[in-house]
Amino acid sequence: MPHHHHGSTGVEPLTPEPFLFRSMPSSSMNIVLGLCSERKFRSVLISLTMSITHSLQSLFAFYPNYRNSLEASRRRIPEAPQFKASRTRRIPLANDDGVERSKESINALVLSDSLCASRFCCCGRRRFIGASGAALLPILPSNASELERDTTAVLNKFHPPRPDWYEELYASIMDKSIAAYEEEVAGYKADLFKKLRGKNKKVMELGIGTGPNLKYYADEAGVSVVSVDPNKKMEKYAKEAAVAAGLPLSCFNFIQTVGEALPVSDASMDAVVGTLVLCSVKDVKLTLEEIKRVLKPGGLYVFMEHVAAQDGTLLRFAQGLLDPLQQIVADGCHLTRDTGKLISEAGFSDVNINTTLLSTFSIIRPHIYGIASK
Repeated sequence: MPHHHHGSTGVEPLTPEPFLFRSMPSSSMNIVLGLCSERKFRSVLISLTMSITHSLQSLFAFYPNYRNSLEASRRRIPEAPQFKASRTRRIPLANDDGVERSKESINALVLSDSLCASRFCCCGRRRFIGASGAALLPILPSNASELERDTTAVLNKFHPPRPDWYEELYASIMDKSIAAYEEEVAGYKADLFKKLRGKNKKVMELGIGTGPNLKYYADEAGVSVVSVDPNKKMEKYAKEAAVAAGLPLSCFNFIQTVGEALPVSDASMDAVVGTLVLCSVKDVKLTLEEIKRVLKPGGLYVFMEHVAAQDGTLLRFAQGLLDPLQQIVADGCHLTRDTGKLISEAGFSDVNINTTLLSTFSIIRPHIYGIASK
């Protein structure tokens, strides 16, 4: 039976804020305004938004306890135990380090088992696109063009294609607007990523986005990162973050794919990192199954996610009200998922989940963070 640990402490009550503009991540509102080029439409949208804001703000004034729907926790996360190796299946046509070959990766991807024995590593990997089909298909096509078609189909199934201008706009906005959120969660992340230092050399990061997590774990000698994101336009920002973190680009690989179909072999990763990812994937359970599959026995899954507020609270009501809009403007992000429960029930050998309530970003204030072990 998996062991589950939960921790919590109290938080200080805060003065109510104007609800919608501060409750939604700034990136969401920026995307809405960026997409609304017509002045009249923008005017109507802002008027409607302000009306909703004032109405909900009035309700919050009469419901001061809504902020305590979750309790904060800064409990120290214990070391994850090591477990005996279990049976694993190896996907055909995988490299020794687990990364699948695609038409482009045959020439662009060379991964060795040593995985960057020094900071001047020679594991030469860049621009590996969309090799995700093998995780869902029992037999890979022998022809590279067939593989490319299949992996594209898998990507489109879970992440329908968006226009390039939208993907670029979203990536640019995320790069500019994520700083305030990252400052808010920096303490939590620093505690979490300490567990990766010194022993995890082969790391996969899901939904890497613009790469805000790399600075916490990618500066150690010997670390190699396989990053995953369905938005190809995130690559240049993630690459910049890798360089800033001190990670040689020869030890950094970006793969355009989805969490439901990871293009790596079973038991090939020391750790999997995912922050603000499970809110946006189409199939949370399948993504968690993939995370377990690619982890080595005893490997760590490090996570931080915003979640649904406690049932019956006004914040939970507001999340339900705004959830459809959030999915549109925030690239499929859901506000009402009980992600902690799904992680607890995913079949990890040990799970440590902590809850906290951020002091800002009202609509996504409830968070969970922790480590699960295979």
